[in-house]
Amino acid sequence: MADALVSIDFADATERLETTADTADDRSPVRSQADGGIVAQLRLDHPDLFLRPTLQHATDVAVEPDYWTTVEPGRTLVFVTVYGDAFDRFETGLETDPTITDPVLVDRYPDRRVYRVMLTDCVVAFTATTAAVGGRLLDLSSCRNGWQVQLRFADREQLVAFNDYCRDHDISVTVDHLRVSDDGDDAVVALTAKQEELLTVAHEEGYFDVPRGISQDELADRLDVSKSAVSQRLRRAIGELCASSLSC
Repeated sequence: MADALVSIDFADATERLETTADTADDRSPVRSQADGGIVAQLRLDHPDLFLRPTLQHATDVAVEPDYWTTVEPGRTLVFVTVYGDAFDRFETGLETDPTITDPVLVDRYPDRRVYRVMLTDCVVAFTATTAAVGGRLLDLSSCRNGWQVQLRFADREQLVAFNDYCRDHDISVTVDHLRVSDDGDDAVVALTAKQEELLTVAHEEGYFDVPRGISQDELADRLDVSKSAVSQRLRRAIGELCASSLSC
C-alpha cells in the first residue's frame, strides 16, 4: 500500500498548516471537511513507539490510552487503561521501558487498571503528526505488534503526508482497512475489521445465545488472540453499535 502512495513533502504540508493558522481571520467562516474523506485502519510499529517495549513484554494485556496532557514544557503525562490479568508482567515492563518514566498505578478494578506515565524524549510520536497534516484520531489501542489506530483524513493528500512521515521515521505501517466516506455519510466512525470479525464469529457460534454457545476463552482461541483482547473488542464494538443505533 505504501508504494502506491504518491510522495508529498511533510515539512511543506506542516508549514502550510501553520501559516494558515497564523494568518486566519477570526471572522472567517468555518471551513468544512465533514463531507467525504478517508477512514484508515492501520497497525503501526517501531521499537520506540509509546509503551512498545512494555507491550512486547506483556502480550496478554490490552492497552487503551485515555488521554494525555502537557502540564509544563517537556512534561507530558499519559493515562492508560490496561485490560487483562497479566498486570505484574505489564508493571515489570514499565520499569525498564525507555519511552516512559515515573509510572504510577492510579486506579484498580477487577478487570482493568489505570496507570499514569510520563513520556521521555526518546519516544517516537505519531498523534501530533496526525493533527498536523489535518487528520483526526478516531481510535487507538494496543495490538501484538505495536498499536492499532483508526484515523480519518479529509483527503488522500493528508493520508499521503501521514504515510510519508511514518516512512521517514521508520515506523512500520500495515493497512488493515481503508474506507472512502461518501459525501453526507454520517457513519464515519465504523467498526474496525477486527471488531467485525469478532462479532461475526461470536454471533455465528452462539455467544449471544442463552445459554451461550461459546465462551470468551474459546473465542480467543478461535481468533488466536488473548482473552483480554476479546473482552476489549466486544465492549468497544457493542458500544459503537449502541452509539450509532440509539438516539439520546
